Amino acid sequence: MSWIVLIVAGMLEAVWATALGRSEGFTKLWPTVIFGVALVASMGGLAFALREIPTGTGYAVWVGIGASLTVIWAMATGAESVSLIKILLVLGLVACIVGLKLVSD
Repeated sequence: MSWIVLIVAGMLEAVWATALGRSEGFTKLWPTVIFGVALVASMGGLAFALREIPTGTGYAVWVGIGASLTVIWAMATGAESVSLIKILLVLGLVACIVGLKLVSD
């Protein structure tokens, strides 16, 4: 259960990171609200998951999921350019996340 919560929390990290960028310094209401809700839910999920998952592994997986999904979303929506090297680097990040899960206790 902790791993599922951690994955969802990592996905919510991508939501709040994207909303933060769209809030334009907290001057736009709805992106700011989405940022706040997603941030609290993401941190709450991380805190819940870290009760059973080692902190280093859990935090690295949470950040990796959030970072990779944020970049993927930005490339998919055209907010960021797409290149082969970016795709390969994101795949490498995902491989490291999976590796951490596979070697964790």
